[in-house]
Amino acid sequence: AFDAIFATEGIRILKSPPQAPKANAICERMVGTLRRELLHRMLIVNTRHLLVTLAAYATHYNQHRPHQSRQQRPPETATLPVRPVTDLAAQRTRRHSVLGNAINEYHQLA
Repeated sequence: AFDAIFATEGIRILKSPPQAPKANAICERMVGTLRRELLHRMLIVNTRHLLVTLAAYATHYNQHRPHQSRQQRPPETATLPVRPVTDLAAQRTRRHSVLGNAINEYHQLA
């Protein structure tokens, strides 16, 4: 039924084989990341809980989580200049728990 709707809009349907990680590598990578960092650590009780949890994780993933391909910077800081590495032993930091201590974010105090 969905294919017919997309076909009326002129969208070509591409079918990927099931359980073929190289067929859709980006999606498979994101699903793996969600499982490792979030879903294996929490018990999701219903759809609303899942949506709230995924929204909080998306914020963390795009604004705070370091990405190796971006020189340990999150995606939404693409326009900010690269800052030098800070010696955490000499600085005061504050820990902020996200999703009930499943994820921790750290910020420098002034």
